[in-house]
Amino acid sequence: MWLRGYPQCRDTLLMMALTILMVISCTLQASTSPQPLNQWEYRWGDSPPNVDGTPAWLYSDALEWQSTASPSNPPGRAGHQHLWLRTVLPEGNWSDPVLYITSIDLIGQIYLDDELIYRHGEFDDQGRGNFVGWPWHMVDLPESFSGKPMYLRIFSYYTDIGLWGEVKVMERIDVLKQIIRDSAQDLAISAIVLLLAILATIFTLFGPERRGFGSIALFAYASGLMLIAEAPARQLIASDALMWDTLRAGSYYMLPVALGLLLSHWLEGSAKRWLSQIWRLHLAYVIVAIGLVQIGTVSLSMTFPIFDALLAVTLPTMLMLALLRFPKLSLEQRLLVVSFTFFASLLMTDMLVAHGFISWRPIPLSYGTLAFSIANAAIFLWHYRRTQQTLAMTNETLELQVASRTAELDRLVDELKGLSFEDPLTGLHNRRHFNTVFDHECHRAQQDNSHLSLLMLDVDHFKLINDQFGHDAGDSVLVEIAARLRQHFQGVGVVCRFGGEEFVALLPATTVDQAAEYANALLNTVSQQPLIYHEEPLGLITLSCGVAAFPSHTEEPQKLLRLADEALYQAKHSGRNRCVVWAESHHTQQFTLAPAGVSIGLTTRLNRLPGSDQ
Repeated sequence: MWLRGYPQCRDTLLMMALTILMVISCTLQASTSPQPLNQWEYRWGDSPPNVDGTPAWLYSDALEWQSTASPSNPPGRAGHQHLWLRTVLPEGNWSDPVLYITSIDLIGQIYLDDELIYRHGEFDDQGRGNFVGWPWHMVDLPESFSGKPMYLRIFSYYTDIGLWGEVKVMERIDVLKQIIRDSAQDLAISAIVLLLAILATIFTLFGPERRGFGSIALFAYASGLMLIAEAPARQLIASDALMWDTLRAGSYYMLPVALGLLLSHWLEGSAKRWLSQIWRLHLAYVIVAIGLVQIGTVSLSMTFPIFDALLAVTLPTMLMLALLRFPKLSLEQRLLVVSFTFFASLLMTDMLVAHGFISWRPIPLSYGTLAFSIANAAIFLWHYRRTQQTLAMTNETLELQVASRTAELDRLVDELKGLSFEDPLTGLHNRRHFNTVFDHECHRAQQDNSHLSLLMLDVDHFKLINDQFGHDAGDSVLVEIAARLRQHFQGVGVVCRFGGEEFVALLPATTVDQAAEYANALLNTVSQQPLIYHEEPLGLITLSCGVAAFPSHTEEPQKLLRLADEALYQAKHSGRNRCVVWAESHHTQQFTLAPAGVSIGLTTRLNRLPGSDQ
């Protein structure tokens, strides 16, 4: 009753049930073994119709018919898109005979004597048609087919034309058994690979090695879906061949993207840069090709040879880049390269078979997929375990350091009690507090050989704000900027108002790269949020920032204030609203940029009286 409203679902389930029953049935036994069709004749072009509309070549025994060893790509194509094939069906004693064909390139009709018994795709008045997929075909044969001629009318604008793979007369039950037997391995491996994809996705969302596990997940999803889309049993699940081939194309085209991401995660230097360019190229191809197919500009079938030509260049290139660095790789990286070599070899062989460079044979691509997926998963799980152990040791050390630092800070707080260290306008600590904390943190950084970063920030065009909107509006800007600074650096470091429109942020245990990242994030946030004073918009307020760090820029942390001021000067003279990290060249550029006779004012800024920050 629950299937009454879903005829397609009901038909699919009934088909699957019937297939299972037929496979396990022991009552149906073939009295004749499968008979391959090896004697073929071909003729290029399309048959003119008779008066009754039937093709005239069904009744012709002209000399144009030539023998061929294979119904796939007969000789002398020379741009022809129409092909006729014929053969004589074998004698035998079958119970339920069918003609089994692995694939037809691209559409076709099958005639027994002069009767149309099967069609794949639709022919228009010019004998042409659109690509409708590459399914396998099971053609019902009448009881009296033995010894009769069979004709195939085929149209293809693809690189291949004719029948691809196996062509033989079989019992229906044997076809279904073969389909399930040929699909069992691929479906089992695809299930394992997709399970790995799900696990890798979980690690991507919650683990530290997000890019690595994300690359594994992408490869596993692409290869697992490709195996399902290529398994013959797919037609027992859904009969839409074009849908399956679209899924196969998308997953197949994503494989080099995932491979490039995986290899670039492990390799370094020029190899990493080349691999990054390769996977980006393939990603662009996926987007363009599938997009053009979906809007009807390009046939899906024509995207395969273009992709394979591209892959024939990029896959060996990726393999070469990996093998050239093999002696310098660690043990787990070598395992990755070995498994990639195995998978790449199978993938290239499968591609050569698909285009007829190698005679048709089944390629165990699923073995390569499974080996590469498991190798990657094992490597990353081992690496993840090692990372977790390192993090545990680091956390234990950090806890001891935090406890020691907390004790020092408690002592420092006791020493600072009774003094005024707060800026009355912004509520931030003032310069007096900064001087005390700065001396302490400089001493601690030298003693522990730890990182210490200093950010000096200045409100851009603050004088114009005061002149245009008044000093009260300017004060409101300082209060708002101070609030954002306090929120942005909460738990990271100490923020103080240095004087006027200048602020400083002292970040212990912070590298220069981390400090620059904090600064850029702050500048981006501030510049995107316009300020309003008494319902009057003040416009977008921006900050300039200079960054200096110990020990990256100096061996004396007490010099950080001067270096950060030089970097701030460079930021101001480079266009404002930017963060500049101190470099040796900034000191020279600072005096070069200043006009003759004009002092820089660096000494003046660094030696303002403590009271001037009010």
